[in-house]
Amino acid sequence: MEMNHILIVEDDKDIREGVAIYLKSQSYEVFMAADGIEGLEVLEKEEIHLAIVDIMMPRMDGITMTIKLREKHDFPVIMLSAKSEEVDKIMGLNIGADDYVTKPFTPMELMARVNSQMRRYRKFMEKLQAKESERTDTIYTIGGLEVNENTFEVRVDDTPVKMTPMEFKILLLLIKNPGRVFSADEIYERVWNERAINTETVMVHVRNIREKIEINPKEPKYLKVVWGVGYKIEKLS
Repeated sequence: MEMNHILIVEDDKDIREGVAIYLKSQSYEVFMAADGIEGLEVLEKEEIHLAIVDIMMPRMDGITMTIKLREKHDFPVIMLSAKSEEVDKIMGLNIGADDYVTKPFTPMELMARVNSQMRRYRKFMEKLQAKESERTDTIYTIGGLEVNENTFEVRVDDTPVKMTPMEFKILLLLIKNPGRVFSADEIYERVWNERAINTETVMVHVRNIREKIEINPKEPKYLKVVWGVGYKIEKLS
């Protein structure tokens, strides 16, 4: 099946239908929901490859919905927010969102984000399928942290840790180069394969990774910040 199914979860009917028109014009198959509860119901019935989720909605908001969908799904989530405060952006990314767009936005801006996320997700799934057919596992280990490049699995002290595709790519880049410091710009360009335009996204993903792999994220053992320079996976003797 071609990966082109997009779910729009937005309580504003005009925005929901307006976004759907632009998505359909680029050959995406669109599913719509007016709140988080309806959105989760769609996920039970349909195979979805990307979700556009508004943060503020009745019955179930976008943050709660994204937390719930991440229990089963790893497709990209783009969050929509009517607020420009940093807390909304960070909350969205910390609960597993891949990108955010602040209202008001232009259709072209949103479509660019959608197409970019879909390209990455297709490549991620193609690589996953190819690796599964090869199954000669390449595993990187630092202390109790283990990253399997072929199965896209992460374990800490032999306990599985669930990562989003973008979190996995960042962690893989760092653990393949232990001790090397990567700037936020370099991480963005290597992982997103684009010129660095939103390095705040890197900062939030790194913090999210740290919360998943560290016993005490405030005193990290593995993922270290080199202030003013960037991030690295610490070499452990």
